[in-house]
Amino acid sequence: MEYVYAALMLHKLKKDINEDNISNLVKASGVEVNQAQVKALVASLADVNIEEAIKAAPVAVAAAPAAAHGGDAKKVDKKEAEAAAGKSEEQAMEGLSALFG
Repeated sequence: MEYVYAALMLHKLKKDINEDNISNLVKASGVEVNQAQVKALVASLADVNIEEAIKAAPVAVAAAPAAAHGGDAKKVDKKEAEAAAGKSEEQAMEGLSALFG
């Protein structure tokens, strides 16, 4: 996960997303770098428009149940919110697993 965060940080800072930059950023955070994962991430992001991927990502999943109840967040059933959050986590993990094959 730290490699994906490093790539997002480099993108945000408008720096090149390459093996050296990701390795340096992860190393600076105090984590031991796994070069195989760094290479896999850089290769998988080579043809990805990160800006478009961010825009396409589902971000307001927890707000959807509130809208279904007339927009009043206090009326949202806690179990519904937890179920929606669980689904978004599962979807995120599926997307990440696709990156690392």
